Amino acid sequence: MSSTEATLNTAVTAVENAAELSFGAGFDGDSDIQILSNAQVAVILQMSAQNALIRDEELHDVYKKTQKYVERYNTMKNPEKEHQELVDELDNLQGALTTFRKETENGQEMELHQFEVAALMNLVATDTMVEEAVALIPSLSRFPESAVDEILDLIRNTMIRIVSYGS
Repeated sequence: MSSTEATLNTAVTAVENAAELSFGAGFDGDSDIQILSNAQVAVILQMSAQNALIRDEELHDVYKKTQKYVERYNTMKNPEKEHQELVDELDNLQGALTTFRKETENGQEMELHQFEVAALMNLVATDTMVEEAVALIPSLSRFPESAVDEILDLIRNTMIRIVSYGS
């Protein structure tokens, strides 16, 4: 490897750092990339699997493994809830987290990165505390504790609506 290649590899590695919300050119905020939570992927895969069943199509092993993975780690599910209701709840939560704004003491407006939105939707349980969320998603440390708690409340309320539906 030439010294130029080594320098480029080091630069790419240094640029991609989740704790600093640095993900490289594809995730710079100007792209149309949308990061999905496990719950969103689970709903999409369930709907797709149902359509494949109707069309009498076989699902690929990778598809099945991916579906199994997201189902295993999906904290926002309720089999009694219709797919569209789940999609609406998850989209509303993602929208609320995406539009969440907090002003700092010096007047700067802070917002969640879409990586943080998906990570929060994946990692947060109804009993997650601020310290745990910041430990799991270090970039949240730029927010005051009260803001992180407000974010966690948004997620908890949605989880409660999803899980307690029909109970």
